[in-house]
Amino acid sequence: MAAGEQRGARSLLTVATLAVALAAADTYVVVLALTDMMAGVGVGIESLQKGTPIVSGFLLGYVAVLPLIGRLSDLVDRRRILLWCLVVFVAGSAVTAAAVELPVMVGGRFLQGLGGGGLVPATLALVADLWPPGRRGMPLGVVGGVQELGSVLGPLLGALVLAVAGWREIFWLNVVLGLVCLAGIWLLGGVTAQPVPAAPRSGPPGSGKRFSARVPARARNRLPRQETALRLTAYLLALVAVVLTTLALWAPATLTTSVALGGPFVPFDPVSGSRAMTPVGAAAGAAWLLLGLLTAPRWLPLLVRADLLGASFVAVCLGALVLTFATADPETEVLGPWGTWLLPLAALAAVAFVVRQRTARDPLIPEGVVRGRVWPALVVSLLVGAAIVAVVVDVPLLSRLVQGTDETDAALVLVRFLVAVPVGAVLGGWLLRRVGPALVAAPGLALAAVSVLAMGRWDRGTLDDVVATTLPLLGAGLGVGLAIAPVNDAALADAREDGHGTVSSLVVVARMVGMVVGLALLTSLGLRRFQLEVARLPDPTDTDALLGAAVVQVQTVLTGAGLATALAAVVALGLGLRPVGHRAPADGGDESAPGPRRDVRHTIEP
Repeated sequence: MAAGEQRGARSLLTVATLAVALAAADTYVVVLALTDMMAGVGVGIESLQKGTPIVSGFLLGYVAVLPLIGRLSDLVDRRRILLWCLVVFVAGSAVTAAAVELPVMVGGRFLQGLGGGGLVPATLALVADLWPPGRRGMPLGVVGGVQELGSVLGPLLGALVLAVAGWREIFWLNVVLGLVCLAGIWLLGGVTAQPVPAAPRSGPPGSGKRFSARVPARARNRLPRQETALRLTAYLLALVAVVLTTLALWAPATLTTSVALGGPFVPFDPVSGSRAMTPVGAAAGAAWLLLGLLTAPRWLPLLVRADLLGASFVAVCLGALVLTFATADPETEVLGPWGTWLLPLAALAAVAFVVRQRTARDPLIPEGVVRGRVWPALVVSLLVGAAIVAVVVDVPLLSRLVQGTDETDAALVLVRFLVAVPVGAVLGGWLLRRVGPALVAAPGLALAAVSVLAMGRWDRGTLDDVVATTLPLLGAGLGVGLAIAPVNDAALADAREDGHGTVSSLVVVARMVGMVVGLALLTSLGLRRFQLEVARLPDPTDTDALLGAAVVQVQTVLTGAGLATALAAVVALGLGLRPVGHRAPADGGDESAPGPRRDVRHTIEP
C-alpha cells in the first residue's frame, strides 16, 4: 500500500475513532445536566424517577439494534454505515436539544444511542479491514482508549458548557461536532475496502457454494428516467419532512401567535400542549412515513438479507433487559417497575431468536462467525462489563454514604479509575505486537481483580486515605484497559472475514449486557446482605448502625465484582498465548474455507 494511501486510511480511522469518542462522551454527558434537562421538559426534581427514561432511552438505542448494524456493516461499505450512524446521531442530538416535552426528549436520546452505538462495531471492523492479523493490536488499543477517554471527558464537557450556557447547548455542540466527523468521513471515504458480503448459500452449510449477488455493470450503471424522478421525489419529500419536523419542534412564536398562521400549531390536546401532537407535527410524521414507503425498495431488501426478523427478536430481548434493569434504582432495588412483565418477554424473544437462528437460510449471525477465540472474548466482555459498572456505581455510592458528598463530588472519586482505563487500552494494544492476547488480557484482569477485591474491603474511613484509594482505582482501571484490545484482536482474528462487523457488535453487546444484568445481580446480593445486617441490629432505627449495614452492602457488591473479574482473567487465557499473526486458523483447515475474503487492496501491510 502506498504511503499516501496509508495516511488516508489512518486519517479515516482517526475520524471514525473521534466519532466513537463523541458518542461515548454523550453516554455520560447527562450526569450533570439531568436535572436541568428534566426542568426543560417540565419534570420537577421531586419526580426524579420520571427522568430515568432520558438515560435508559439512550441505552436502549445503543444496545438493542447493535447486532443488526454489525451485520449490515458486513454487507455494505463500512463508510456508509459510519455516515448513516452519524446522521442518526446528529438528528437525535438536534431533537434532544429542541425538546420541550419528555417523550420527544426520550426519542431524541434513543436516536443518539442508535447512531452512537452503531459507530463502535463499524469502527472496530474497519481496523480489521485496514490492518492484517498481527498488526491490529495498536489500532484497536487506540480505538478502545479514545472511546474510554470520551467517557471521561463527557461529564467534564457537560460541566464546561453548563458553566457558560444551558443544557441545550450541550446537544447543539454534539450536532456541530457530529457534522464535522460526518464531513471528515465523507471526504476520506476513498480509502476504505469494500466488504465482500456473504450471499445466500446454494448448498448445505460449509459447502462453499453461493449465489452471486452482483448486479451486472450495464444494469447497475443504467439510470432510467423513472428512477431519476423517484430520487428527486425522495429528496424533496425528505426536505419537506425535515422542515415540518423543525417547525413542529421549534414552534416559532411569530407563527404560533399569528391568527392567520397559528392554526397548524394548535395541539390536538390543549391540556398536554404537546408540540408533536399538532397538525404540523402530524404532517411531519406523515411525510416521514411516505418517505419510508417510497424508499423501501432500496433499504428493505438489505434489512431482509441481514435477517430483520432475527434482529427484531434480539432487539426485543435486549430492550426488555435494558428496561428491566436500567430503570431500577441500584441503591434500593434490582428490577425496574415493569421487570416482572419484561423479563418473560425477554425470555420468549430469546427463544424465538434461537429458533430463527437455527432455521433461517441466512441468519443474523452467519454460520462460522462465532467460533474459536470469539467465545472466550464474549465471556470476558460480559464479566468485565459487570465489574466496570459495579465500580462506576458503588464507589460513588460509598462516597455519598460515608463522606456526605453530592453526586458530582462523588463521581469525581472515579476520575482516577476512568483515566487509567484508556491508558491501559493503548498499552495493551502496544503489547500485542510482542505477545499473545492471553498474555496481555489475563495479567491485566488479574491486576484488576486484586484491585477491585481491595475496594471490597474499604470501610468508612478508607476514602479519606489518598494512597489507599488511588492504588486500587488505578490498578482496576489499568487492568480493565489492558484487556480491551486483546479481546477485540482475538475475536476479529478467529471470525470469518465477512463477519468482522457482526463479531464486533457481539463483543460490545456482551459488555453492555454484562453491565446491565451484572449490576442487577450484584445489587441483589448487596441488598440481601444489607437486609441480613439490619436484621441483626438490636435497634433498627440506629442511624449509625444502618450506615454500617449500607457500607457492608457496597463491600459485597465490590467483592462480587472482583470475583467476576478474577473469573474473566481465567477465561482470558483462552484468547491465545501466541501473537495473532502467528496462529493457525481457528478450525484447523483452509483459512479461506469459511467464506469469501475481503478485498484487501487497501490493507496496511506490516
